[in-house]
Amino acid sequence: MKRRHDLGGIIAFAHREEEWAARLAAVVDEHFLPALEEFDLDFDDLTDILGEDLPWTLWGCAFEDFLSRRWKLEDPTVVDVYLKRRGWSEKVLNRAYIEGLRDAHISLHEVSDVVPGQSMALRDLLTGGEPVTVRETSATRSLKQWDRIVARVVPVRDHHVIAGGVLPFSAEAVAMLFDGLRDALRLRKTDTPRPTVDQLRHCGPIFSGAWFFTHLPGLLNPQAPHLSNTDGEELEFHELHFRFAPRVVQGQVAAALSRMPDLSRDGSKSWDWLAQTKPAAGKKKDAAPGLALETFSEGGTVLGSLVLKGKALILRVNSKERAARGETMIMAAAGDLLRPPLTTIQTVEQAMRDRDARGERTDVTEEIPPEIAR
Repeated sequence: MKRRHDLGGIIAFAHREEEWAARLAAVVDEHFLPALEEFDLDFDDLTDILGEDLPWTLWGCAFEDFLSRRWKLEDPTVVDVYLKRRGWSEKVLNRAYIEGLRDAHISLHEVSDVVPGQSMALRDLLTGGEPVTVRETSATRSLKQWDRIVARVVPVRDHHVIAGGVLPFSAEAVAMLFDGLRDALRLRKTDTPRPTVDQLRHCGPIFSGAWFFTHLPGLLNPQAPHLSNTDGEELEFHELHFRFAPRVVQGQVAAALSRMPDLSRDGSKSWDWLAQTKPAAGKKKDAAPGLALETFSEGGTVLGSLVLKGKALILRVNSKERAARGETMIMAAAGDLLRPPLTTIQTVEQAMRDRDARGERTDVTEEIPPEIAR
């Protein structure tokens, strides 16, 4: 994210001065080490996982925390020391920004009144108070009403800006943050954290930890989405083999199938089983979140396919519920022409393993970017 304010001078100073370099390293460790040790990573690994920019945004959160730290109550901050020695080298507005960073506190904010490329209002959800309008260009192009972010609001003369360490916070991250603040403030699990500004100055690593521990698990161990059909039924491939009764021929079975209103002929010996009505309202909504997969034709949703092969009728469907419905429908229509079916079942995982064992790939899969394919 491009910033008008340059911290290059104070960053170089902090790395050059041995005492401050050691303190900076300690603060960065507080923000990063718990997650890096938990997931057996080092900082360079984060670039592969999070991309080029995000690790440095997280480092920026730690550095901003370092700028406001006092190791003893009477000690100056690194900002005080730097400006005393090198303040003459800073432009007036940049100096005001660095001083504002020293005095700003990290907090959780709710976004409102977004004017893309110009400004937004932030309401501090931890310390309360009226929303503050901040000037901001880049972040306002991606944030929207009611988003929650962790950031420092910095006063610069007659207006406010946000510091560079801005992290979007999901509902899961907010919940983990509140748990961490309750522990730090020794609150009951049912209490809503209301830390003071002074207390928040010591809580910076809790914010970074909440972000790391809610984002890294899913990126390091992505879970396969729950797969269902459009009826919300778990995806499972059933193949039902209806053997012909003695002396029955294909023409007899085909004639019986032609009288079934839910079947649409798809060839001389094959049919599509079509849904006559849409899924009941709310049915898909109750299904587990994930991907709903289905086959469609001009006649509507295809619930299954039927084919005559030798002395058998084969029905293929993608859920156990459809298998039961299809068996009932076919036996009712074909009467004594067919015997009860023999069924083979294959889960999605088994189907994927079989495909991989055969080395099958499709042109469509090869066109999909790797992150989407996963």
